[in-house]
Amino acid sequence: MVDQAFHNPGLVFATGYTLFVAGLAIVYFHNRWTGGWSVVVTLLGWLTIFSGLSRILFPTRLAEIAVRAVKEPGVMLVAAFITLVIGAFLSFKAYGRK
Repeated sequence: MVDQAFHNPGLVFATGYTLFVAGLAIVYFHNRWTGGWSVVVTLLGWLTIFSGLSRILFPTRLAEIAVRAVKEPGVMLVAAFITLVIGAFLSFKAYGRK
């Protein structure tokens, strides 16, 4: 299913627009460069902006790269694990005891 989604440059462009807007919202409301773990949120916001812009500007090229990456064994597993670790860390920091 992921492989089919990346064959559609229009869908890659649309997700780029969504990522760009989400990244702008994160950076607008949480642009903090002071020390501590909150810098992770700001970095993720900027990463989301750049990811969205790259999908908007180069949808066909990124679709080709994504199709090749998905066909490699373990890439989706590693990406899912990294996302899980970052999400668990941010959840722990946001909702854990002070």
